[in-house]
Amino acid sequence: MSPPPASPPVHPAKSRVAAVSVLASAAMAAAKFVVGVAIGSLALISEALHSSVDLVATVVTWVVVQVSDRPADEEHHYGHGKIESLSALGVIAMLYVLAGGILVAAWGRLHGGAPPPVLSAVPFAVLLLDIAVNLWRARALHRAARATSSQALAADALHFASDVLGACAVIAGLTLSGLGYRWGDAAAAIAVALVIAGLGLRLARSTVETLLDRAPEGASEKASTAIEAVPGVIGVERLRVRMVGPTHFIDAIVRVPRTFPIDRVEEIKRRAQDAVKSVLGDADLTFTAVPVARDNESVRERIMVIARNSGLAVHHVTVHDLGSKLTVSIDLEVDGAMALNAAHDIAHQFEHSIRDEFGDVEVDTHIEPLEPELPLGADASPVRVEAIKAALTRFAAGGAIHDIHNVRVRDTEAGEIVNFHCRAVPSMSVIKVHENVDEIERALRRAFPTVKRVISHAEPSRA
Repeated sequence: MSPPPASPPVHPAKSRVAAVSVLASAAMAAAKFVVGVAIGSLALISEALHSSVDLVATVVTWVVVQVSDRPADEEHHYGHGKIESLSALGVIAMLYVLAGGILVAAWGRLHGGAPPPVLSAVPFAVLLLDIAVNLWRARALHRAARATSSQALAADALHFASDVLGACAVIAGLTLSGLGYRWGDAAAAIAVALVIAGLGLRLARSTVETLLDRAPEGASEKASTAIEAVPGVIGVERLRVRMVGPTHFIDAIVRVPRTFPIDRVEEIKRRAQDAVKSVLGDADLTFTAVPVARDNESVRERIMVIARNSGLAVHHVTVHDLGSKLTVSIDLEVDGAMALNAAHDIAHQFEHSIRDEFGDVEVDTHIEPLEPELPLGADASPVRVEAIKAALTRFAAGGAIHDIHNVRVRDTEAGEIVNFHCRAVPSMSVIKVHENVDEIERALRRAFPTVKRVISHAEPSRA
């Protein structure tokens, strides 16, 4: 079993803001708790406990981001991003426990007639400093969460935003107490509890949606549009998106032309992956290609698809439209050692498949031995090469083909194979070039009966 891939370094933005948050949470929670106990303010103590939960959450976040950035391994095929959602659920649970405890204590104070807190400038100074610190780190965490799509950092940002609202509520409660309203401090504590509960509910909604694999809003439309814009894609049949940490995992079933070769389909897959990443950022695309027939497929393309699906080697496919009927002629290559009856069965089945595709169509199949991929052979003697080159030059003299060059002759068990290059007028049509070259090839085979095959390459004349 191969070892799991080495863990990459944790995203620096995540690690940096999480570490700063630990220090800020610890300092502010301690200051608020000490001052709250000293003046007897339940609201300030509640806010200190809220900050303490934030401190625990921040430590958890710092640990979690070390794990969530690890790559996929043999046991976690989609990576470790879901641990951020689980940690967010844990923090939500702590927030609700705290909110419930504060409500119970505040209700007891309202009905127990507890004395109001002793006021001075110190609690107000601590709270104003706390607001400034929390505004700074909530903004920093929010930016980092958006940049890295981290639910854990997003949860931390919400906690510190709630601290700002809670601190404002405590200031209001202390002010009411100073004005003679004995219930001001307890009311402020209740307000802190409600702020905690409300923000916890907001965080719980997004976290649960991620754990339930709810598609991110707009992600499906963006991914589908990006894939459909890739050249060669006919359409997206089905697309599913799920989030694991910051990564969009996309499963797409995509229609592509059935006439495309495998390497062309692979190129479409690669371009689709790049297109999805360009619109969604961190994305992992599973691309399933479904070959389909296009409306503009030619008869020849459809026949080649039938041959390819049947594992047959065919060439020289010609199609003629007689008005009421199509006629098709095909060269079918089979193993030369195969018995005729077996080869005929293959041809018959192939013809039957073509008729199933086109209906009433006349099909003629020419059976010929399959050319070996690497026929044994050796270069012919220089004298033989010169003799064949001279003959080619003579047959081309006075015609549209000229400048016979790069002549090669190879002796094989089946006969001689001749390759040569020639030139023609650049504006000449391919049909005319082929007719003239074909005439030269036939003349060569008549003059040299041992030549089995002639392969020519026509080039435009030099200016």
